[in-house]
This record gives sequence, C-alpha cells and structure tokens, in this order.
Amino acid sequence: MHGPEPVAEAASEAATTATMAVRLILMIADAVRRDAEKKAGKEESKLPPADVAVPEAAGELKTVMPPDITMALMSGADWPQMAQQLVALRRAGVDLGELLPRVGEIAVSVRDAVAANASRIAAEGNEEWASLLRETMPAGPVREAILSSPGWPEIAQTMRQLHERGVDVRQILVAAHAEGAGVDQAVARVMETGKAPVVAPSRDAKRSWGPLTTGLDIPKDLDLSNRGKALAQVGVSASENARFVRMVQEAMPGKEREAALLVNARQWPLLAARMAKMEDEGLKPGDHLPRLMRDQEWAKGSASDLVPRLVQATNAALLKPTGEEVAAGGVVPAAAKAGSVTMGPTKTPAKSAAPTTPAVAPHRAPGPAPTAARKR
Repeated sequence: MHGPEPVAEAASEAATTATMAVRLILMIADAVRRDAEKKAGKEESKLPPADVAVPEAAGELKTVMPPDITMALMSGADWPQMAQQLVALRRAGVDLGELLPRVGEIAVSVRDAVAANASRIAAEGNEEWASLLRETMPAGPVREAILSSPGWPEIAQTMRQLHERGVDVRQILVAAHAEGAGVDQAVARVMETGKAPVVAPSRDAKRSWGPLTTGLDIPKDLDLSNRGKALAQVGVSASENARFVRMVQEAMPGKEREAALLVNARQWPLLAARMAKMEDEGLKPGDHLPRLMRDQEWAKGSASDLVPRLVQATNAALLKPTGEEVAAGGVVPAAAKAGSVTMGPTKTPAKSAAPTTPAVAPHRAPGPAPTAARKR
C-alpha cells in the first residue's frame, strides 16, 4: 500500500530539482542583464511590479514547460521574483520565445536525470565553486557578472544543491553561459550599441602583459584600481583571496610589514589569479611562497621600489617548480611558457614585455570572506 509513495516522492524531488536549474539560469541571465545595462551607460532598469509580471510570465511558462515543472515553479515562494526577472529580460530586448524553450529543455533533462537516479549523489565535501566556474566559463562579461553580482552567494548555494542531487552542474553552466551571452548581446542591441564594440585593452591590461600574466586568462578591460572588481575579472572569489592572503602571511614570519605591502599591491589580483590557477592544476602555491624568505634579493634596493620587487619575486617563486614537483616530473605550465613571447589579451605578440610595475597606491586590504559567501 505504501509502494506509490516513494515513486511520488522521487518524482516530486525530480521536478523540484529541475526548477532549481531554471532558477540558476534565470539568476545568471538577470545578473548579466544588469551588468550589460550598466556597461551601456544606462541606469539599471527596475524590475516590473509583481502583480503585472506574474500573469505575463505565467502565460509564457505554460507554453514551454511541462506541467509538473511549471507547477513547481509557480508554487515556490520566489515565483514573483522569477516572474519579474523574466519580464525584465523581455523588456530589455531578450526574446523569451527563444530563451524559454531552451531553458525548458534543460529543465526536462535535469528532471529526467534525477528521476533516473533517485538516490542522491552524496556531497563530496567543500566544493570549489569559483574554480568550477572559472574552469567552465571563459573570461568575459558573463563570468564577471556572475562573480560580481550581489546574488553570487545564492547562485553558489544553488550550484551546491544541484550537485548534491546528482546534477552535472558543468553542463548547466555551459548552457547558462550561452544564454547569458545572448542576454548581453540582446541588451546591447536594445541600447542601440549595434555590434559589440571592439574594446581596446585597458591601461592596466597593457601594463600587466609580461611575466605577471604568462599563462593567465586576463580580460582586456582589466581594472586594477578596484580590488573587488579586479578579483572578479580574474575569477578569484573573496574567500579564495582571503585564503591566499593568509598563505603569504604564514610564509613570511617576521616580515609582517612586507607581507602587508605585497597583498595590498595594485598587482595582487594577478598573483591571486596565478595561485588560483595553480590550485586548479593540482599544485600548492603555499609550497612555493617560502622562497620569499630563503631568497631575499627583493629586500635589496631603494624603499620606493620595494613593492614592485616583492611582486616580481612572488610571481617568480610561484612560477618555479618546487623540488617535489621536479622529482615527480611535474612542471608548472606557466613556468614552461615564461621564456616564450608574451601574448596579451588581443593575442598579438607584445613588442616589449617589460615587467616594470607602476608605483603602488594603497588599496583596500583583502579581509576575511564575507559571512554570506559560499562555503568552501
């Protein structure tokens, strides 16, 4: 007599998980819309009133989503907000007639995958969601919009929940990137910008080409004057940054002042990106940093040039394989490229890859990860 209950429960869970996938894509699309409008010089458009958006969005959903997913979406407490996001996307120039069917296909595939594997996949522990995002999405407006969005903690939480239910989050992120890019382009068209303008490399991007960016994915519009924005541009989360800061502090005992100068340097986000990339490749940046104490050539010279010397010495220490890596036959990929011609964001060989670093002005010191940040 109790046989149908587990089946019904599994079906309900499958539909609920599918709605979570829909929420994730819509949150990402909304983040990209806001960012695109801001970059286009337009004040961010406000969400339409819920009482207007709900019936309009409901009519759209019912034509493309299966009834069980539609019901699960519309019965959720956050449905009014989702409806507002959908209508805002339409008003920004996004063709919901094209977007929603693709989102519906993703939702159905997620629902069917969960239903076929009713037993949940156990969580593997603390997930590196920023690393997953960086590995899955290329540098650009979509990835930057996600990491810098106020909704990033909620996006990361949704990614974790989907993973715990056995969903391949990478596939959803790939689809979400394609849709996000479409949102960005649609908003640009409505803002009468025509084709996406060719963005000239920023001053920071051009000055960073060389050893500091060898092997890194650096956007053309790199802005090192804004610490939070720069970290988001290179795909480093606040929690990752705080951890890398602690690594430097622990690697330089008795050199607290110098460690503070290093992590507050204008070029620090590039070093943090290097450390994040090393971890993605299975290397431990913390094993490389003690070189700063063993070889203190950086301490020699005028005080005015101390910060540039520290930055360059740290980058060199990260690029050089440790004894353990050499013994194991490992090579830091970036180090292997260090002697080659440096390629900037435009993929044009730099005529001069001088590592000279500009004078460093004080910036906001990286602090501990915000309490709302995702769990690692």
